[in-house]
Amino acid sequence: MKRRLTALFLSLLIVFFGMFPGVTAKAATGTISTTAEVSQIQKYGNVELALKCTELLGAGYEYGDVLSVSFLGETLELPLCSNYSDVDSGNPGVFARQKDEFVLLAINMKDFATTYNVATKVTNPDNTVSWAPADGVTSTVKVTLSMKTKGGYYGEYLLHQLSYSDNREAYPNLTDAEFANFREVVTTGIAPGRLYRSASPINPEHNRNLYADAAIKRAGVTTIMNLADDVETAKSYKGFYASYYSLQKYRTLNMGVDFTADDFREKLAEGLRYFIERPGVYLVHCTEGKDRAGFVIGVLECLMGASYDEVVTDYMTTFYNYYGITKDDPRYDSVSKGNIVKSLQNAFGVNDLKSADLAAGAAGYLKSIGLSDEEIAALKNNLSAADATLPVVQPEPQDAETAEADQAPATITYIVKPGDSLMGIARTQLGDSKKWANIYELNKDSIADPNKIFAGQELKLAQ
Repeated sequence: MKRRLTALFLSLLIVFFGMFPGVTAKAATGTISTTAEVSQIQKYGNVELALKCTELLGAGYEYGDVLSVSFLGETLELPLCSNYSDVDSGNPGVFARQKDEFVLLAINMKDFATTYNVATKVTNPDNTVSWAPADGVTSTVKVTLSMKTKGGYYGEYLLHQLSYSDNREAYPNLTDAEFANFREVVTTGIAPGRLYRSASPINPEHNRNLYADAAIKRAGVTTIMNLADDVETAKSYKGFYASYYSLQKYRTLNMGVDFTADDFREKLAEGLRYFIERPGVYLVHCTEGKDRAGFVIGVLECLMGASYDEVVTDYMTTFYNYYGITKDDPRYDSVSKGNIVKSLQNAFGVNDLKSADLAAGAAGYLKSIGLSDEEIAALKNNLSAADATLPVVQPEPQDAETAEADQAPATITYIVKPGDSLMGIARTQLGDSKKWANIYELNKDSIADPNKIFAGQELKLAQ
């Protein structure tokens, strides 16, 4: 198992708790131990251990477990993963990759050896790189690994295995609103037509913004909590000033993704106060409408009296919209328990979300981030069926011709995306590619050649 060490470097003694030959198992905790040596520090600072991936996985450890990793006076809790992309950029892990023979300690898009003061990078005159022990590191560094939480990262691990398309045509079974991950929040206690959630209606990164913007317009959204952007970024998105969104009341919070961070909590309190002070039809969104929006909506649902099943069902609708995961999919429970359930348990300080008083837990959480009892009561009032909290809009006087026009069916429009054709639009939006001629007939004034349409062009689909 031993391999020659790089010049001047050290050996790492690894004490593993697993089922390796010649080690003693402790049945009560399921732990066992063994030792191994570091073989090398790789070019980008990954620490390679003289422990084979097959040995680690054969010992009973599984992807998604959280391991306790102790060395040089500090202890890390790291997930066991199959690839660097199984953790977010900048996050560390223990990696047993199929393409590698040996286990690595590494950071996705960062240098583990330097970050944790294990070794120092040396750039040689010929621009080659070698490694030397960091200051204060002796010839032998002991690292201890043990099981911290069985399956503790499994939900996140599964999420990193999932992928989705930004191409509308890849989702023929979804409506435009579903493709935008847009929906009304209809759980217990929330008034109809009061609260919505979606992917970003302004950020074009995932090609869902125009669909989301059209959906919030149809819903009559008036007040928006943007968890993802600062105000300059929001206004910099292409088409922002032409959007329905730009005409509404919105607060940009630029929140991170660590729900426990003080910054996240402070900004959430700011966003909720924005809702408290502005009765209306609300929207909560981040970039994809999954993580940050999912957590915030989950807290609000619990506050208003939703059941465990209601909260989970709404959260997991996102994973149908993006990944096609249905309730009978074996990944359904793992994803929900590893994400929204775990996040709310941590926020509410409970061990079992299913048996907890969710309304009390949410109220306690909101108080912990700084909201007063009066503010929480006002928030609940604004989200409830007390229609008097909504602004009253008096209709303008209409003549007979205007009134008749208002009763006519609304025109259905579509914004052309890159790569679209009239046949493709007819197939995905009208269910029949042959109806391209109908679209052309409705839009002859703006289409000179039916074979040439342009991204951003607005087409009538029905009238």
